[in-house]
Amino acid sequence: MLSELEFENFNQEKFDFLIDTRSPKEFSHSHLQGALNFYALNDDEHKKIGILYKQNQALAKAKGASYICANMAYHIPIITQKFRIGSKVGIYCARGGLRSKSIAVILSELGYRVVRLRGGFKSYRAFVLNFFNQVLKLKLFSLCGNTGSGKSELLESLPHAIHLEKMANHLGSSFGNILGKQPTQKAFESLLFDELNRIRDFIFIESESRKIGEIILPLKLYESMQHAFKIYCFCSLENRIKRIEKFYKNKMTPLKFKECVQKISPYISVNFKQDLLQNYEKQEWKKLIEMLLKYYDKTYKQPEKIDFKLDTNDISKAKEELLAFLKAKHKINF
Repeated sequence: MLSELEFENFNQEKFDFLIDTRSPKEFSHSHLQGALNFYALNDDEHKKIGILYKQNQALAKAKGASYICANMAYHIPIITQKFRIGSKVGIYCARGGLRSKSIAVILSELGYRVVRLRGGFKSYRAFVLNFFNQVLKLKLFSLCGNTGSGKSELLESLPHAIHLEKMANHLGSSFGNILGKQPTQKAFESLLFDELNRIRDFIFIESESRKIGEIILPLKLYESMQHAFKIYCFCSLENRIKRIEKFYKNKMTPLKFKECVQKISPYISVNFKQDLLQNYEKQEWKKLIEMLLKYYDKTYKQPEKIDFKLDTNDISKAKEELLAFLKAKHKINF
């Protein structure tokens, strides 16, 4: 069985598995959440067929078909082993063309119930961009506060939470690029869309600048964050230092630290910079972190309007207090 749907309806389907038939390079750049990459053409084949198509379309189609047959000979045993015949499968390519159609026909003939995404990944991206251009229809509870006040830890423990830094694979500050490569902008938006799309009423989110490393938040979401219910988190300097040391100590390399210090060099004195570098070399983490906290506390702008103040010295207690308050005052059931 083979059918085709627009993304809005495609997104409502309950698939047993979802196939992205694009090349591995296209897939790694961005894809629908949960999709598996059973490519019609690998990276090299995709490039060759693209060049050939401009010269001779008929020959390109014939050559492409031979590649697809060879690739499917490899994919079919894997697919049939993982998913029983008769399973419902969603499938897409770049524009809803020959790559997804070719594989869809083969799987349909095998007995799978196949649904193609009309317009392919291009139509999905158009839907996502339109989604982010709309005013967010969710109530936002935003966690704000100084660096190290436990916002991320609290967020991880809360229901209906959207962890932007985790999605962006970046800790948010000049020293935040220690987790490895960030996702592409499209991949980040795909993750964010998937998370926002599954939540219907309210979300907890951490207060962020619009840019997290190289990732830029959608404007409408950022604007909604500015008008969110603001929860100001605070705790002792000792706990702030402990949290920051836990996050950064084992991930920060000497080269990375020097690069991070260089980023803030225009805003600090030469002596302050040298003290930072020396404390790092001596592994004087408490002194180092305390210096940086004094620097960041001066640059942090506390929200003009704070709706609730929360002691986050103990994250478990903070969670209980926050949820009890919102349940009593805002009639939100968790």
